[in-house]
Amino acid sequence: MSSTSQKHKDFVAEPMGEKSVMALAGIGEVLGRRLEEKGFDKAYVVLGQFLVLRKDEELFREWLKDTCGANTKQQGDCYSCLREWCDSFL
Repeated sequence: MSSTSQKHKDFVAEPMGEKSVMALAGIGEVLGRRLEEKGFDKAYVVLGQFLVLRKDEELFREWLKDTCGANTKQQGDCYSCLREWCDSFL
């Protein structure tokens, strides 16, 4: 099991509320701006897409790559972050 970043730990430790999309693990300023430009400005909007894709890792990773150009590590970090958040709060 890979270790998680402090950003990941901080995100999954509490309800997401109005957190920015850039609060998600794997999403920094560049990817965050790309997502914002496409209407995904809040973490909960990306969570909505994650749920629409039925929490499917392959579909979510592909969507993230196509939507903002996330690389393999960024895709995995974001997926893991949302998956763990869902396991804790849904």
